[in-house]
Formats: sequence, structure tokens, C-alpha cells
Amino acid sequence: MEIKQHALAGTLESSDVQIMIAPANNGISIDLISDVKKQFGKQIEATVRQVLAAYAIENADVQVIDKGALDLVIKARAIAAVERAIEAKDLNWEVL
Repeated sequence: MEIKQHALAGTLESSDVQIMIAPANNGISIDLISDVKKQFGKQIEATVRQVLAAYAIENADVQVIDKGALDLVIKARAIAAVERAIEAKDLNWEVL
């Protein structure tokens, strides 16, 4: 699937995460900003990549600004950002 537009989901509030997705042509690039990057950076990135893979997205620039979000919040925000970026009309329930 192709990213059609820039999209954003989430906030910069405590215990949340903000995920921004933009079109790209060079694979998937994830820029992670987090105070807990050393401890949980790999898991955060893996969760985002899992959502992108579920939508068969091969090219995207992703920026993740984590403020201590739980894994399920990261997944939900990633799904919301992808759905907005691909201009989906209906939610793809299979990725849940």
C-alpha cells in the first residue's frame, strides 16, 4: 500500500505518543525520539514496523515522539496515522 499524504496521530502529553507519517521512496525510515529509547526503543520501533507491515507499506518516513506510551497506545496511534496517510475510507479490522 502507498502513503498518499502526511498524517499525524497522538499528542505530546505524558503517557502518549505522537506518530507522523510521510510519503517516501527509499524504504521505511523511523526517527524515534524518546526519554526511554535505551530501554524500550527497539520495542517501540518493532511495534510501528509491525503495523506498517500489516498494511503492506514498503515506503514511509516515520517520526515517533514517545512520552512514555504503553505498547497498545503506540499500536493504536500507528494504526490511526496509517489509516489517515493512506486515506482509508473504512478501518481495516484485520490489523487489530
